[in-house]
Amino acid sequence: MNEFFSIFITIAGFVIGLGAVTVVDLHGFLGRRSSYWTEATTRTHKVTKPLIWIGMSLVVIGLLLFYTESNSASQMHIVLLSLLVLNGCFLSFSVSPYLLKKEKRGEASKILPKSWQRKITISFLLSFVGWWGSLALFVLQLVK
Repeated sequence: MNEFFSIFITIAGFVIGLGAVTVVDLHGFLGRRSSYWTEATTRTHKVTKPLIWIGMSLVVIGLLLFYTESNSASQMHIVLLSLLVLNGCFLSFSVSPYLLKKEKRGEASKILPKSWQRKITISFLLSFVGWWGSLALFVLQLVK
């Protein structure tokens, strides 16, 4: 029963978190050159940000229950999830306030400066590799 619960919680976390990440990342990608999608990204991130943190929390809880002993896979998950948490902190405490300030000034549709676009692109790549890599590693552990 404990194995079922840990797998269920982990999968639920991936569904919620990775789904939200995919939505906001695609919005952000489209918003690089489009004022419409820039504004949509600002609005969308208000919903996706808490969902990403909920998903991350469920993944961490599920994996803590799933790994009963330390091994190379559990250590790799620690590295990946640590990177995702740091990336999430950057997005939540740096990018998000910036977007909200722009929105408050009536500039939500104004395309982001290149410096912000570069930072967000790096964040997107970390997010993509971290979430999908973590999911792939989890599935690999399930089929072993």
